[in-house]
Amino acid sequence: MNVLEDLSLLVAAFVAALFGQGGGVLYTPLQVWNGVDLHTAAPVSLFLILVISLSSTLVFRKAHQVDWNTALVLEAPTTLGAFSGGLLSQYVSSRTLGLILFILLSTAAWFMLRPPKGNIQSRIASHPSHWTWQRSVNGETYQLDLRLIIPVMLAVGLLTSMVGIGGGALKVPLMVLLFGIPVPIAIGSSAFMVGLTAAAGLLGHISFGSFNWTAALLLAIPVFIGGQIGSRLSVHLDALHLEKWFGYFILVVAFVSAFRLDVFQ
Repeated sequence: MNVLEDLSLLVAAFVAALFGQGGGVLYTPLQVWNGVDLHTAAPVSLFLILVISLSSTLVFRKAHQVDWNTALVLEAPTTLGAFSGGLLSQYVSSRTLGLILFILLSTAAWFMLRPPKGNIQSRIASHPSHWTWQRSVNGETYQLDLRLIIPVMLAVGLLTSMVGIGGGALKVPLMVLLFGIPVPIAIGSSAFMVGLTAAAGLLGHISFGSFNWTAALLLAIPVFIGGQIGSRLSVHLDALHLEKWFGYFILVVAFVSAFRLDVFQ
């Protein structure tokens, strides 16, 4: 590990925390760009996601931007999918994992930049059922349809854990656009949720192979610091601008990672 690598991880953690992400969308590509095999990079990335989750959640909790109950309900199917993804990744080639990574990142970027038309909250309100869950957090009121949450979050946990990106890159867009959760609450809750998903995925990876604890712990230092800085700034920024900025950023990372992994060859 060198100073340049420390700085790149600190910046990556800063950007990730700014948008309520775990950072796997950045940590996995950064390791791959430095020649690390995707199977090796994924579990280290998941460990770093745990670190930034702890760091940024401390800040978002103080700002009252974490819906703890919703986060736990969303994480139940996500964690199950994440553990399964960690197990299944051992049987998938690096190139296929790279393709999955590209598709997930591109999809997340697209929905952040081109949100679908229509008001999910008005549709749920006009067709309430016993699956509808009313939530009110920090002055924000919204409704969740549990019929959407279970299958969608199960799939998110499965696919994101396979490539070690934690799921934050997809969780925030889904929470905002599909589940109707306000952006500030989605970002704060996602910061907590990605840590749970990463923990489940990491257990799946470790059960099938070795894990470089020394490297992971050293890399965790700049990640924790970056997470603190990014999350503190996030609570003071406009939510809509955050959404657009992160969409463009993810799109760039998706294409750079795809070319480095020879996905298009």
